[in-house]
Amino acid sequence: MNALTLSSFVFFTGLVAVITWWLTRRDDHRHSTGYFLAGRSLTFPIIAGSLLMTNLSTEQMVGLNGAAFTDGLSVMAWEVVAVVSLVAMAMFFLPRFLKSGITTLPELLALRFDRTTQLLANLIFMLAYAIILLPSILYSGALGLMGVLDLHALTGIDSQMVLLTGTVIAVGIAGAIYALFGGLRSIAISDTLNGIGLLIGGMIIVYYGLDRISDGNGILAGWETLKETHPEKLNSLGGDDQSVPVSTLFTGVLLLNMFYWCTNQQIIQRTFAAKTLAEGQKGVLLTGALKLLGPLYLVLPGIIAFQLYAGDGIKADAAYGRLVFDVLPAPLTGFFAAAMVGAILSSFNSALNSTATLFSLDVYKARLKPDASDEEVVKASKWAGWIMAAAAMTIAPLLATQESLFVYIQKVNSIYYIPLLAVIVVGLLSRRVPAIAANLALVLGCAVIGLFYFVPVLSELVDKVHNFHFIAIVLVLLIALMLVIGKLAPRAEPWIQQDVGAIDMTPWAGTRIASIILLILVMIIYLAFAG
Repeated sequence: MNALTLSSFVFFTGLVAVITWWLTRRDDHRHSTGYFLAGRSLTFPIIAGSLLMTNLSTEQMVGLNGAAFTDGLSVMAWEVVAVVSLVAMAMFFLPRFLKSGITTLPELLALRFDRTTQLLANLIFMLAYAIILLPSILYSGALGLMGVLDLHALTGIDSQMVLLTGTVIAVGIAGAIYALFGGLRSIAISDTLNGIGLLIGGMIIVYYGLDRISDGNGILAGWETLKETHPEKLNSLGGDDQSVPVSTLFTGVLLLNMFYWCTNQQIIQRTFAAKTLAEGQKGVLLTGALKLLGPLYLVLPGIIAFQLYAGDGIKADAAYGRLVFDVLPAPLTGFFAAAMVGAILSSFNSALNSTATLFSLDVYKARLKPDASDEEVVKASKWAGWIMAAAAMTIAPLLATQESLFVYIQKVNSIYYIPLLAVIVVGLLSRRVPAIAANLALVLGCAVIGLFYFVPVLSELVDKVHNFHFIAIVLVLLIALMLVIGKLAPRAEPWIQQDVGAIDMTPWAGTRIASIILLILVMIIYLAFAG
């Protein structure tokens, strides 16, 4: 890596850090509302930037482009179908969340069901984040950086595992410092700044990649070459032999997106910090509009990489880093590497902040030390964060054995996504279903999906119906189980949600029309590339 690349990397990374510090230097990080919810002060551009950037991790950049390298445009489902979920979040979920003035999702489950439901949801979230989410962010981030910055040449380390482990530890420590000393507002602002850099960088890579395909004859010529050479890669409708068959768009793909964008603590915590319901709705729907651009920078580069490197024996998840290193000029490589570091830190520190929030408020404050002061709660949060960070840094290098990171993550995530989604939906839509039904659904759901995934005899059955259809069946069965229990042994009194008056709950007037436009655009994109 030459001096120009390195200097541009250091400059952009430092610039984001300085701007974030300047904007948050007077923030209250000693009390829980300021630390965990940014004082309920976030407006829609910051909410959208933070939502997008928390999602736009190297798990997405590396993993989704790796999936596109293998399967082509059909994997855009993870970006485009997300828009449907964001519409549901703006219109249905967000008003109900903000009405209760919650800081964590398990807090809502305690209000709707009981403290056992809250504890179960907490344990599920914290275990999943420590074992699945945080390690995958660190692993994909380290893998991407190794390719983009050519760390083998820069460090002189030949061993892939030694370099991977070292990069994971460096990124993990930096991310932990960022998350545990800054609070949610500093995360949200740095997310927005890095998001701008990553979006610009992602589009530039597409430009240079298409130009490389056409041997310098421009991006339109590159696009035509791509269409002529590999038309099968540009079909939005996946076949049965691909990771996202078209039939799964309406089952597992939609459900996993619905959990991720509507009920995943790591993502939706920044919407809880909205200044008003209207600001929250605008932020969520703006995120939906930006997600429509996702196929351009999260899928197309993977297809470009296939065109350039298909015969080189390159591993799918390494394709994106190789493309960035090959096609970008030196100063832009440094700029993009800095934005990529921002993406890694953003996703890692957001997940770490959410994990620490769940522990400190719903376990430490609620159960271990009810009389803890705000300062003690924040301190406990930081200790929990360091422990989680250490666990993630230990597990991350072990993911190197997976064939496709993105496919693996979607599969294991559904172990806890589906039971939690079922319980939250039933909790919000029903008034009589008792706590025992929710608790049973959480335990049974995680156990059943886990058994069917990892016990060979049972996993063969899942393979026959497809994993995404299987989890849709499990969701329906869990909902049916809870409703039956609600009929046979209902709550003594129907649950009535109280408006705690935390913020102004006047909805945004444009919510309905903006939602309709976004859904129409989703259909247009799919029809435009249907093969």
